[in-house]
Amino acid sequence: MFNQALFELLWEGTVDTLYMTLASTFFSYVFGMVMAVVLVLTRADGIKPHPVVFRCLDVVVNLTRSFPFLILMIAVIPFTRWLVGTTIGNNATIVPLVIAAAPFVARLIEQSLLEVDRGVVEAAQSMGASTWQLVWKVLIPEAMPSLINGSAIAATTILGYSAMSGAVGGGGLGKLAIMYGYNRYQDDIMFATVVLLIVIVQLLQSFGDWATRRSDKRSTK
Repeated sequence: MFNQALFELLWEGTVDTLYMTLASTFFSYVFGMVMAVVLVLTRADGIKPHPVVFRCLDVVVNLTRSFPFLILMIAVIPFTRWLVGTTIGNNATIVPLVIAAAPFVARLIEQSLLEVDRGVVEAAQSMGASTWQLVWKVLIPEAMPSLINGSAIAATTILGYSAMSGAVGGGGLGKLAIMYGYNRYQDDIMFATVVLLIVIVQLLQSFGDWATRRSDKRSTK
């Protein structure tokens, strides 16, 4: 039965889930952006070709993406404990979430940057733009709509990871679904957590679609 205590649990779980999702998305984009820029610059047809750097980073990204999240979360427990001092709770969950999501985000950003018209890049190069200027004043601004759309995809993926983390000490709605819905056979909590997760996904995607349209210079006003 729904009561005040249950609503408080669901509210706390929702806040925790949003905190883990948004914080992990932010840090995943920070690290993912660095990896993606290096991949784009050092590829064979890139601005600064470097086969060794490209191949090494490409392998690291592919290997990290191949790990199932629950296995990865367990594997990085020593690192998580060293970094945040604990292996349970919201802050501890963010560590494996970022490790798992950053390579995925890097691929999203890489594809977005590669979609930029090479003519625009070559025009900037002909005017003497440095590598730093090409990245921050040409590639990223031109790819912004795709980058924003990718961030919504990344956030919903990370949201799914955060729900799974409840199985091994994570917090949020995943913890409620497992602790109460599964272990205690409380179907009402299981149903409520599923509905809330669906709502959060829709809100994240809707916001991403809106922000993408706003950032697209080609869109009509």
